[in-house]
Amino acid sequence: MKPTLDLTTLQAAVRGNAAAFRSRTVLQPAGGEGDKVFPPTYAGAVYATEERRIKSDDGSWKSVPCVLLDSVQSQANRLEEALQQAIDDGTLANVIPVIEVDFSGASLLNDVRRVTSLEAPHRASDAILRDGLLDGVPFRKSVEGEKLNHASLSNATPLYEICPTALIFGIWDSTGPKGGLGAKFQRAIVSEIVGVNSQVGVKTGSRIDPLQIRAAAKVVKSKDGYVLAKDEKEKGAVSPSEVNHGNIPPDISPGGVTIEYAEQTAVLSLPALRRLRFPINEGGMNPEVDAAGRTVLAALALAAAALAVDNGLDLRSRCLLWPVGPLTWELLEKPGETPREFTITRESSIALLNEAIESAEALGLKWRREPLKLTPAPQLVDLLRRSQEIASAEAPDAE
Repeated sequence: MKPTLDLTTLQAAVRGNAAAFRSRTVLQPAGGEGDKVFPPTYAGAVYATEERRIKSDDGSWKSVPCVLLDSVQSQANRLEEALQQAIDDGTLANVIPVIEVDFSGASLLNDVRRVTSLEAPHRASDAILRDGLLDGVPFRKSVEGEKLNHASLSNATPLYEICPTALIFGIWDSTGPKGGLGAKFQRAIVSEIVGVNSQVGVKTGSRIDPLQIRAAAKVVKSKDGYVLAKDEKEKGAVSPSEVNHGNIPPDISPGGVTIEYAEQTAVLSLPALRRLRFPINEGGMNPEVDAAGRTVLAALALAAAALAVDNGLDLRSRCLLWPVGPLTWELLEKPGETPREFTITRESSIALLNEAIESAEALGLKWRREPLKLTPAPQLVDLLRRSQEIASAEAPDAE
């Protein structure tokens, strides 16, 4: 059993010259070795395949066909989702700050309840938050929102206080008052899942209609659904399959892959965190405060990774993966030395995060414990309502 990562070790790693925490986990389909999994599809309904150099058991390197099962961007979203779930279920409620837009009183067609900075694509700089109101004032013109205008590598405190996750998952405030010159922070934690030695297979599709509606029974689409066509030549007459009736003949198309194994690689860059400074109370730079803030962010990133793994690796339909061994992290401290290995579980990561937060607060570096709650601006509600009305009026199969 590997030792559990503790605060003293994490603080030393952040303060010293260690390069990274690294985790490499071998995965197999939940159905067992050789079971088919389905990668994400991209433009043109294709998979992201490429040749990668893989080290063999005998130490030699060879080119192997690989397929991307979960991208860096998707993995970041899953880590953020895991943090949001932990907030919602009470595990991290009032522990880490988020910015939240509450749509509950907007009387929308669809049940849009809230969007947080952990759910918005561009985090604290997303247009959804930008178009929110804080006590009736546009968010980016409010006292809290204006702080983001001054965020930089040498002053990461404004983001730390209200949206620290942006400092580990990355952000570019390109829609703020400074445009393309807005604050930009790189990802500190990067993760992806790749299927190794992959081979694309096929999938089948068909449907048997219990009503046995024939293709010759043409219909004409209408805003209320469809009406029976007068004859096959009537303008707009289409097959019943266009309104989801009738049989679909069996067909075969490319689909799914078999893999030798999958591997999840996650890296937390400590140099990326060391670029961040955390001045407080106009007191200038303080190396102790800087180190404390970086330690909190490292603990937050590791907690997000542990929570995501604990939630399971069900990436999409027919792509449920299972680790073949326990999740471990390596600390890359000195070149040429064997990395030390640590266990980081859901419970231990949360305890570590709480300790790091308390240590930073003792030095005066604090963040919001409760959500920063916004309401949507009227123009955002109008835009969303109009979009929902348009979607509702469209035919179910319209593009």
